Amino acid sequence: MRPVRSSRSAPGNRGPALPVTLRADVLASFVVFLVALPLCVGIAVASGVPAELGLVTGIVGGLVVGVLPGSSLQVSGPAAGLTVLVHEAVDTYGLAALGAVTVLAGLLQIGLGLLHLGRWFRAISLAVVQGMLAGIGLVIVLGQVYALADTAQPSGGVRKIAELPSLARSVASGGAPLTAFLVGAGTIAVLVLWPRLPGRFRVVPAPLAAVALSTAVVAVGDLNVAKVRVSGLLDAVDVPGTAAFGALGGLAAVGTVLAFALIASAESLFSAAAVDRMHDGPRTDYDKELLAQGVGNTVSGALGALPLTAVIVRSAANVQAGARTSASRVLHGVWLLLFAALLPGVLSVIPLTALAGVLVHAGGKLIPVKDLAPLWREHRGEALVLAATATCVLVTNLFEGVLFGLLLSVVKTAWDTSRLHIEVHTLTGGRLLATVTGNATFLRLPRILEQLESLPRDRPIELDLTGLRHLDHACRTALDGWAARHSVSGTEPVRVRLPTAL
Repeated sequence: MRPVRSSRSAPGNRGPALPVTLRADVLASFVVFLVALPLCVGIAVASGVPAELGLVTGIVGGLVVGVLPGSSLQVSGPAAGLTVLVHEAVDTYGLAALGAVTVLAGLLQIGLGLLHLGRWFRAISLAVVQGMLAGIGLVIVLGQVYALADTAQPSGGVRKIAELPSLARSVASGGAPLTAFLVGAGTIAVLVLWPRLPGRFRVVPAPLAAVALSTAVVAVGDLNVAKVRVSGLLDAVDVPGTAAFGALGGLAAVGTVLAFALIASAESLFSAAAVDRMHDGPRTDYDKELLAQGVGNTVSGALGALPLTAVIVRSAANVQAGARTSASRVLHGVWLLLFAALLPGVLSVIPLTALAGVLVHAGGKLIPVKDLAPLWREHRGEALVLAATATCVLVTNLFEGVLFGLLLSVVKTAWDTSRLHIEVHTLTGGRLLATVTGNATFLRLPRILEQLESLPRDRPIELDLTGLRHLDHACRTALDGWAARHSVSGTEPVRVRLPTAL
């Protein structure tokens, strides 16, 4: 992408650069709108809420977040990464409480932004983030593969896996499930093959092309597949009342709000870091971006809509389409609003299986299949954290999976930093010198004691700890205990040399 140009006149130009910039932003906004439209609708349907709420969330992402400072080129809206969490919240607390959860999550994000904590989200282990996204991708794929066949998906990742043979038998038996599955599979095939077509075809974004072609096939063939239900934009908006907030008094609800806020924040700020690498314009202010996302979620929740995040698919489309300023993301919200107001009936002809195909493809892209083998060869511990996080997200839920991944990452880091080396040398007179270097923490305590306790008791021993960079309380106490025991049973007391800093 070329650098963002100044609005001043360049030598030799007849007029200011502003019209050029505006034209680029308008064209980019149409591309982002065409990418966002099927994703907004598909994510809403997959989350178990009316399709119109996905459009409302996309509109807020454009018109509200788009005008706020933070990141100038990334685009916000409903995210596939929150689909699982939203579905669980709707199942647990009801659709009416979804807006309340989103409002509270938005207010929490605003608080985090005001406390200047946005930059700290960049300190989260990349393996945990990739594991979280991989787990979300697995849950989306396993859930939406049932929607491909117009079949209700079972709850829980384990049941989704266990009932796959039953789904396969249902599809193989023919009839409506097979018809729907073929339409959905065709949608995925278009998404996979579309980037390989000549450039004149790729002017139309792949998700829009795939959904449009599947819709045309269903219409021409008069196929019996389920379609999106439409009730109208204003009918879908449901401002949460006191009863909706009152339903969130339990500890589990607090965990849900925290999960919404933290995961949406992390996804948005990691997306910002990725988008910044794609252009040479202004860099993201992470605290301001977190504030903008919080305001967006507060407004979206006040309308009873979905939580929003910055979305890398739309943001990448915006940059690649030549956007210069934040006007492109604001205008994409305008086009979504006009579509929802003037052409809502178009949604009712879209097959659900086509939207499921879009989400299966999106979920699959969240799983870093190509990165796993190199990561395993070069950073085996990081690969284990990634796999464990993804597995935990799949078998439990998103919040618990991420917490487990963070805990595992902390333990791994502590283990890596507590590297320890013990050497035993024989000095003149038969005296043994045990030298311990590195970081002595409780994680390495079993190894230290095993090696020291294996030393002979009939020879004088000197324990040199001056090479330690860190000696925690557990190790200090254990080493003092070992020295006392060895001194009683040995030929003479153990001499211990400690570093002056410790």
